[in-house]
Amino acid sequence: MFKTLKNALKTPEVRKKLLYTLLLIVVFRFGCYITVPGVDIVALNESMQQSTVSLTGLIDTISGGAFSRLSIFAMSISPYITAQIVIQLLSMIIPSLEALTKDGGPEAKAKINRYTKILCLVLSLVEGLGIYFSYSSSGIFINPGFLTGFIVVMSLVAGTSMLIWLGEQITKSGIENGISMLIFVGIVSGFPGLVTTLKNLMFTATGFSTKGLLLAIAIIVGAIVLIAAVVFIQEAERRIPVQYAKKVVGRKMYGGQSTHIPVKLAMAGVMPIIFASSFMTFPAMIIQIFGKSALEAQKGFIYGLYQFSMATSSSQVPWQYSLANAVVYFVLIVLFTYFYTTLVFSPAEISNNIKQNGGFIPGIRTGKPTTEYLESVINKLTLVGGVCLSFIAIIPMLLRFSNLNISFGGTTILIVVGVALEMMRQLESQLVMRHYKGFLEK
Repeated sequence: MFKTLKNALKTPEVRKKLLYTLLLIVVFRFGCYITVPGVDIVALNESMQQSTVSLTGLIDTISGGAFSRLSIFAMSISPYITAQIVIQLLSMIIPSLEALTKDGGPEAKAKINRYTKILCLVLSLVEGLGIYFSYSSSGIFINPGFLTGFIVVMSLVAGTSMLIWLGEQITKSGIENGISMLIFVGIVSGFPGLVTTLKNLMFTATGFSTKGLLLAIAIIVGAIVLIAAVVFIQEAERRIPVQYAKKVVGRKMYGGQSTHIPVKLAMAGVMPIIFASSFMTFPAMIIQIFGKSALEAQKGFIYGLYQFSMATSSSQVPWQYSLANAVVYFVLIVLFTYFYTTLVFSPAEISNNIKQNGGFIPGIRTGKPTTEYLESVINKLTLVGGVCLSFIAIIPMLLRFSNLNISFGGTTILIVVGVALEMMRQLESQLVMRHYKGFLEK
């Protein structure tokens, strides 16, 4: 990894991409500390300290602490991710959207991106209203009213729009996959807080704690094991052998080669985790609009749904809701893994390409039998990969029943490791495209 980074810095074009990406990341982190207009900072800090159930869990972690500061980037890019989920679901229902998705051309991608941004704008307005109404009763706004609410909501929507633009610029002119890069930076920015938490475990108000030291060591060892498991899942693959028949063209003979199709165990990467997290927390954002305090007094179904949705990002909800949330979260990750895998891998298309190039899978006839074989392999791998991702995501949720205030769990580690591995692949591909001799000789 370090050798790849060193080689990348030596290549002028790749170095420019890295520096440009770093510049946009600095802009992102700077915006995380710009509070929306009309907010009393002192009252905001007091409200955050006194809050028992809030959205300051995974959302605040992904946004790099922007949510707890109520900055212009408080909503992060969660509306955009939710919009992508909705558009992809609608593409399975609406024939015109399905045709655009299968087209795959530049114009089709531009139209889908435009529809996603329009829906993202609507969702941003809804979530912005939810945030404003949620905090309006806590007295953090200096002059609460229509004008203040309008400015706050517009500031949040503009912040989300700017994050989408930053992500697109990183994808276009920097290291690819800018949206994932922003999520990665937001999570990594919380590492100093984790170090402080571990330090407080070892050094309490009464002095050095041996119990705290053992607990800190256990957390570090657990994190290392979890990271190793994530790397194994992300890198594991099934290699399907493919044999190409020999054919003579003129005086030359082509084919007769053996190769393989690499099929990843977790082909969908971290996207099912991000999709499931956004899907689970979105109902709580909607319920905020109708006033959480009034619903809390009624203790009805809607407030129960609110607590159920909050269990994904908050540790201070009844254990029944946390358990139910973990089960639904587990199932959603598996379902989204299947859903996203069908979008990125088409067994029929792969089978057709193999047949057209005169290839075949040993022991499997070409055509429909090959398609069915590939579908069987993909379904089995997706099931195993989805279950593994789900277990890694929910096992660290057990820490919620302890007194530890650690925001880094399986979900955040999955995102960080997944994006880091993808970034290294992108750097390696950039070096290969530029024929970097030192890398090719590795």
